[in-house]
Parts: sequence; structure tokens; C-alpha cells
Amino acid sequence: MTTKPAPPAAAVARDAHWAAKMARLKGRELPERSLRLCDDASAKQAVTEAALELAKARTSAASDSVEQGVVEDEREDWIAARPAMLVAESRLEAAEAALRDVTITLTFRALPRPVWAQLLREHPPTESQADQGMEYNVETFPAALIAACHIERDASGAEVPGMTVAEAQELLDEWPDGEAKALFSVPLLVNQTMRADLGKG
Repeated sequence: MTTKPAPPAAAVARDAHWAAKMARLKGRELPERSLRLCDDASAKQAVTEAALELAKARTSAASDSVEQGVVEDEREDWIAARPAMLVAESRLEAAEAALRDVTITLTFRALPRPVWAQLLREHPPTESQADQGMEYNVETFPAALIAACHIERDASGAEVPGMTVAEAQELLDEWPDGEAKALFSVPLLVNQTMRADLGKG
């Protein structure tokens, strides 16, 4: 009976190493980006004012810490414990919470490459658009991309059905030009921005 030789230990270690790295590569989540919309100017202003109040409180506390001879290693903790700092931080947290309550957030997830390619095939540019260097039909592709990338989560964090193509087109048609462009640019960017550092090293 012939005994099959054991593979070299270095080869086994290399295969295990690559298998672990490949598992990490395959396990990466698709990137997401969000578009935040808020029509409540007073809520935005309240956050700005609270942030300014906190900055002033920090500056004042830092000055006091020097005057009172607080050693540098203990200065940050001393500043953070000042009553004015605690009050200012609490007001900022409350203002930010109020802003979140009146802010609409739309989240978009990148499409796997084959899905992106299929969407482009389904919305080819017209002849005149192609002559202008367009990669897709500028009239139909934006709403299709928005709907394909939009993800909605319920209160528990579970994903639920999101925006339809018809709803996306309705928003693109009814919103001001700048906001309509933002609605399209976020899902476009999430699909075209690379999460990688290229170069030597």
C-alpha cells in the first residue's frame, strides 16, 4: 500500500492563510451612503448654537485649567467634568436628537457588479445621448438606480421594501434641481467610489 506524502507545512500554512483572507474578502458588506433631508431650519440652528456653546465652554474651561495649575495629564478629564461643559454637552445632545427626529434619511447600498451592468443594459443611452458620451439613458436610468439601491429598515433594523421606480421618478420630477441631483448622485457615488488604498506598501 502506497502512502500519499504529506504536503509541505509551508504550503498548508499558505493555503490556510489565503483561505482566511478570501473568506474576509467574500464577507465584506456592500458600501452604503445616506442622504439626509431636513426642512426645519430652527432645528438646524439649534444644533449650530448648541455646538458653539459647547466650544465656548471648552475654551473657558481650558483657560481655567491653566490658571488653576491643573497638570497637563489631568487637564482633559478636569475640563470634561466642569459643570458648564456638562450642561453644554447635554444641550447639544438634545438638539441633535431633536434634529434627527425631523430629518428624513434615505440610505443607498451599492449594487453587485453584475446587477449594475444589467441595469445599464436595461437603460442604454439614446443615439444622441451616446454621441454626447453618456453611458446610460439620462431620462430613465436615475429613477431605476435610485430604486435599485434604496434600502429601508424598520424600527428593529430589519430591511423592508423601499422606494419603487415610480416613486423615485416622482421625487426627481417634483423636487428642485439641486435636491433631485443629490437624490441621484448618492446612489451613483456609492456604486462608483472605491474603498481601497492603491499604491506601494
